[in-house]
Amino acid sequence: MNIAQKIVHNTAIQLAGKIISTLLGLVAVSIMTRYLGVEKFGWYSTASGFLMFTAIISDFGFVAVTASMLSQFENQKNRLFDCLFTWRFITSLVLNSTAILVIMFLPYPFEVKMATAILSASFFFMSLTQVFIGRCQSELKMINQAIGEILGRILLVVGLALMVFYNQNFLYLMTVVSLASALYALYLWLKAGGAKFCFDRDLSQNIFKKMWPVATAVIFNAIYLQGDKVILPLFVSQAQMGLYGAAYRVVDLVAQTSAMVMGIMMPLISYAFVQELKEKFNQYLQTSFDLVSLIVLPMSAGLIALAVPIMVLIAGPQFAYAGIILQLLSLVVLGIVFGMVFGYTAIAINRQNKTMWIFISCAVLSLAGYLIFIPLYGIWGAVGVSIFSEFYAGFGLMKVSLYYARTKISFKPFFKILFSSLLMGLAVYFIDLNNLFLSIVLGIILYAGLILTLQAVPIQTIRQTLLTPKDVPPT
Repeated sequence: MNIAQKIVHNTAIQLAGKIISTLLGLVAVSIMTRYLGVEKFGWYSTASGFLMFTAIISDFGFVAVTASMLSQFENQKNRLFDCLFTWRFITSLVLNSTAILVIMFLPYPFEVKMATAILSASFFFMSLTQVFIGRCQSELKMINQAIGEILGRILLVVGLALMVFYNQNFLYLMTVVSLASALYALYLWLKAGGAKFCFDRDLSQNIFKKMWPVATAVIFNAIYLQGDKVILPLFVSQAQMGLYGAAYRVVDLVAQTSAMVMGIMMPLISYAFVQELKEKFNQYLQTSFDLVSLIVLPMSAGLIALAVPIMVLIAGPQFAYAGIILQLLSLVVLGIVFGMVFGYTAIAINRQNKTMWIFISCAVLSLAGYLIFIPLYGIWGAVGVSIFSEFYAGFGLMKVSLYYARTKISFKPFFKILFSSLLMGLAVYFIDLNNLFLSIVLGIILYAGLILTLQAVPIQTIRQTLLTPKDVPPT
């Protein structure tokens, strides 16, 4: 199998794996929401939101940096990987332990504090998977990541179902979540041939040189991405937090999809830039923007149109109000498109240090917004500031990345995709088929027809990007 075939093969595997894992994830959320109810799911949302805040702080961009550096340090790949694993282990262990101590002093319910202690193991193991996923991306072996994620999700669904069958309490369900993450990390560790602790001084210096701008950025990133999850529970009930958390779970799935596409494209963008293949670099960047838009924008439009029935299907009738929250919250997806594409691009062209002002200013503005508008408007204050922050960061990253890459992209496909998504969303919203699945099928047919009619995406260019065997990184 040549390199081009590997790219196509990995793309197909990752898409298939993401579809399966997403469906399993939705089943898991459905089990938890229906069994726990609004208030107890609020406990889970508060605990996981607080830990997600910590996880983003300790993220440091390990997935993107691992994929990028392993493509550039071919002769020291194994030792570099061990060094990356070591620093990922240390940073995650320290910050997750700190999170457990900090939350004990916050005015959250006792159940939230205990859930945080248990779920910290889940976030620790998930953080370890970041370096393994980065390696899978650089070696075009995403089948390992896909299988590992699916195995973890299967254990999660089966474990939660057993806990419900035996009528176990809230904290037992949290334990299952952590065990599922442990299985995912263990599988990737085994498929990578293990990982050893390594403190190579020169490699560590290279890692920190590459990573410090990303690390600084993601620390401030945590404030505007997860600050609402930490501040909101201080001003609203746990039941309201449950509704907000359930809506955000659905939006997170969309964000993961865009990250998946950029995970595939980033090694290509990085390699083309380093090798000064200007034409290829422009092609890969344009294709990335088009692909993310093509996949994510209709998902956002569909969520806005069908938010309430989707939430009722996933979480049950008691979460119907979460659908109303989801309708407005789905607007953040437009900002996510720009943020994902151009955030990854900034890392690929080694200009992540030039983006720090975006994250710092966004964090300051968002924190001020959360502190002002959440006490006044509760959930809706958090939603409004979230939308602002995603747009602010997304457009800022686009401006910086294009400037330092000395290139431009065409927005013609984007606006055609946006127009097609809006028409599809309006049609699905006003054509009441009284059946969610029929409405989704109608939306898919309408969207596909509009994309083909408007010739929104240059299919030939995307095909050439994924099928051309020359000018791609070696494996």
